[in-house]
Amino acid sequence: MIDDRLEATARCLGELGHPVRLAVFRLLVRAGPEGAVVGDLLRHVDIPKSTLSHHLQHLIMVGLVHQKREGRSLRCFVDTKEAKAMLDYLLEECCQGLTDAPACVVGDPADQGAA
Repeated sequence: MIDDRLEATARCLGELGHPVRLAVFRLLVRAGPEGAVVGDLLRHVDIPKSTLSHHLQHLIMVGLVHQKREGRSLRCFVDTKEAKAMLDYLLEECCQGLTDAPACVVGDPADQGAA
């Protein structure tokens, strides 16, 4: 059975798999703890505001980004706790070899008997 952290990490990586989302995420990482207002992000990516909003919603949906309203502006921040959890999960067993690696069911368990 797939564990919850594997599922969460896969969702995060799936959303980061889009070039615009990855670029926006990297900009927010670069911005640091003070984050960036949407207008500043728009100056760095060549897309309409509505398209940026769409991509930000995908990152928010998986918990990698959150927003805070400041008057008429929206400030965006990387959720460093979630981003770190994703990276830690990917690297936690680095260089341990495959000998004792646990079995992992990939895909829908209902499909496992269909092979």
